[in-house]
Amino acid sequence: MDIRHLEYFSEVARHLSFTKAAATLHVSQPSISKAIKQLEEELGVSLFYRSKELELTDAGKAVLINTKSVLQAFNNLTSELTDIMDLKKGEIRIGIPPIIGAAFFSKLISQFKETYAHVDLSLNEVGSKSIKQGVEEGSLDIGLVCNLPDNKANFEMVRLINDPLMLIVHSDHPLAMENEVELTALKGQPFILYRHDFTLHDRILEECSRNGFTPNVVCQSSQKDFMIEMVEAKLGVALLPSKIANSNLHPEIRAIPLANSSLSLELGLLWKTNKYLPFAVREFIEMSKGFLP
Repeated sequence: MDIRHLEYFSEVARHLSFTKAAATLHVSQPSISKAIKQLEEELGVSLFYRSKELELTDAGKAVLINTKSVLQAFNNLTSELTDIMDLKKGEIRIGIPPIIGAAFFSKLISQFKETYAHVDLSLNEVGSKSIKQGVEEGSLDIGLVCNLPDNKANFEMVRLINDPLMLIVHSDHPLAMENEVELTALKGQPFILYRHDFTLHDRILEECSRNGFTPNVVCQSSQKDFMIEMVEAKLGVALLPSKIANSNLHPEIRAIPLANSSLSLELGLLWKTNKYLPFAVREFIEMSKGFLP
């Protein structure tokens, strides 16, 4: 069944005239007559009494009621698709590690919302490992992750930031007055560490192992504010990205660079390879590239 056949039928039923319907639709009368005939054959009913005056049959009246609903739904669909194409509407499901927070992401979100106010951004706070799984399985459209995966066959990605980790300690800590600290100086120190489902958790453990020790982990968290509060309470030390460490507002905490360390927050945006991306998602990715250093 062609949608045009329903449009022709609706117009003929409105005018009760093939001639007037043809003039309104700017098509030939034979084309309309042929379309109505095909529709009647497909439905197996007569839609009009063709006497001196055209008149709808009972079947025609029933078809007309449903035709109006179908045409309305079709018009709604085409309008909504136009809105989506124009990025007036849509939804983007984004995974974001809570350890990142607003320090890295707020400007991008704000700029996108100002440009595309009616596109809904659904933010899901989970660790980078869970984000990669969500993108892989399709529950997330894109993910902002710490440390991009080596398996590039499953993902396409864009690197946004590479931010070195810094040590944060209480101002009363013996290391607080150092200008920089070797990672080996943290052997035996109580560590406030990222939760195990965060990629940086593994990276820190690996780097400590390469430096000959296993960190004394006393607490694991996904929330940077909680980690900072734990350090402020003198319960341990922590390693945070410099952008977060240097924006810390706690007067009793010091941020110290790590010497000879490759530890960093490699922040990137990834999405699944060979998957159709909605227009809004594509535009978000393009906008994120403008945030490259």
